Amino acid sequence: MNSALLQSNSNNDYTRYIKQKWLVLICLVLILFVVTVLSISVGSAGLPLLEILRALFGGGEAESITIVWNVRMPRIITGMGVGFAFALAGCIMQNVLRNPLASASTLGVMQGAAFGASIAIVYFQAGIQISTVAIASITITNPYMVTTFAFLGGMISTVFIIFLSRVRGVTPSAMVLAGVALSAMFAAGIALIQYFADEMQIASIVHWTFGNLGRASQSQTLAIFALNAVALIYFVFNRLNYNAMESGTHTAKSLGVNVDALVLISMTIATLISAVSVAFVGTIGFVGLIAPHIVRRFVGNDYRFLIPCSALMGAIIMIAADLASRTISSPAILPIGALTSFLGAPLFLYMIIREGRGAK
Repeated sequence: MNSALLQSNSNNDYTRYIKQKWLVLICLVLILFVVTVLSISVGSAGLPLLEILRALFGGGEAESITIVWNVRMPRIITGMGVGFAFALAGCIMQNVLRNPLASASTLGVMQGAAFGASIAIVYFQAGIQISTVAIASITITNPYMVTTFAFLGGMISTVFIIFLSRVRGVTPSAMVLAGVALSAMFAAGIALIQYFADEMQIASIVHWTFGNLGRASQSQTLAIFALNAVALIYFVFNRLNYNAMESGTHTAKSLGVNVDALVLISMTIATLISAVSVAFVGTIGFVGLIAPHIVRRFVGNDYRFLIPCSALMGAIIMIAADLASRTISSPAILPIGALTSFLGAPLFLYMIIREGRGAK
């Protein structure tokens, strides 16, 4: 009798646990929808909220539909895809490297991607400046070459970090220090490339590194979402393996997880989706670091829910940051990467301080 009662209580607790996690997931979807509507409402053409909602669902006037779907939504959809990618990558990196401070920006992956993209822009003529009497704009003439070099640059950091983690067995704090060193090295490399480049090439690099969600074309946004879909399928398929990794690599191996393959494939995919996003929209830091930690407060380390919730939170942060970049000094648009760094850097410092206290 007591055994049956305990089993019933256990089942009720588990059911309540699952319902709470699903509630968080649903809330994030609703928040994403609200932030999206707010972002759509900001612009030179003022649209009433009701008209925006009608346009989103296929109704409304033709002009409103054009403004919503052809002018404002492409930028928002790109922000969703990029935030999705950075947050997914950060969530998985923190798991497989056993490092809560891991992300594409803190481990030098993003800076390595920027270095690779700079090489493509300068030495392979992938970036040009087109000037007219009225405007001066910069375009990337060969975005897929930039993407390839950005991925290779990001992989340099990834391979080095995996080597430190799996072969040398360094501590999580040492991995962060290694990421700082790699970031400094890549920053120096970008500075040298700019030193020997002409003014037009320098303008291309500087403009690219600012970060701009309006830069990606429709095909590039589709590429980001396609890679995100593949990454999400792989990560969700291995969600229980990531849960096992939370207990340590030895425990995961005892449960039948191929840890070496999981780490290598996961880091490669995380680097790919980060590098592709960086190549198309520029460097936007700290989203991959802060998004997983925010949702961990609500769903814990259960990767069945942490993976999709982190992705949604990344999209929310990116759209909110883009909204702020367009409203703080309107009509000028601030670099979105600067705003995310203002948000992420203090949290990064707080986490370092907290980790230091925990080590005492």
